[in-house]
Amino acid sequence: MTATADQIVEDQSVELVIGGMTCASCAARIEKKLNKLDGVSATVNYATEKAKVTYAGSVSPQDLIAVIKATGYSAALPVPKVSDATAAAGSGDLEQDEKDDEVSRLRQRLVISAVLSLPVLLMSMIPMLQFDNWQWLALTLASPVVVWGALPFHRAALTNARHRAATMDTLISVGVSSAWLWSLWALFLGGAGMPGARMGFELLPSRDGGPGHIYLEAASVVTVFILSGRYFEAKAKTGLSI
Repeated sequence: MTATADQIVEDQSVELVIGGMTCASCAARIEKKLNKLDGVSATVNYATEKAKVTYAGSVSPQDLIAVIKATGYSAALPVPKVSDATAAAGSGDLEQDEKDDEVSRLRQRLVISAVLSLPVLLMSMIPMLQFDNWQWLALTLASPVVVWGALPFHRAALTNARHRAATMDTLISVGVSSAWLWSLWALFLGGAGMPGARMGFELLPSRDGGPGHIYLEAASVVTVFILSGRYFEAKAKTGLSI
């Protein structure tokens, strides 16, 4: 009984600020890694991007941060509260400005990607808009969306791959890249790049038209769709009105 009481006294709690999470599976991975440590009980909240950890024994907050970083995410202790009201307000404004800048960058990425993707979607879905060499214009417009617009997903997927893990970003990156790479193959080697090539609208895939079909609209529109979700999610986290 005494040992149990001593253990309770020795238990400490800390709240860590976590960065780099993109979906609930990220929070689950971090939580699982932390709970594997002896004497550690952790709960990770994806919405607030924070982890509440109770630890004991020789474990320290720096050990917890090291585990999170080894999992592929950033972590830090919360900023200590400032006694001076003016300084506290300044610190809060700075944090809010950083969040606003993040939302602004995401909105810029979303708007540019959407503007580039709309013509690609229209040309791919409406045969009447497919003029000679339209597919090369579609490639020109879709490539920045796939490479730059989806860069956050590619970056997160690469980080997860380095840690032998897969998240929703991995699926997005693989799907978008596969559609784009197939389109490159079809354009340069499959006959889809011929000046008079046309692509009809079909609800079901056709075996005969496979090599001549490109999926640039899928790669770009999926990127825009996911970016819009990330934007509204980031907007909600800042507490601002949409």
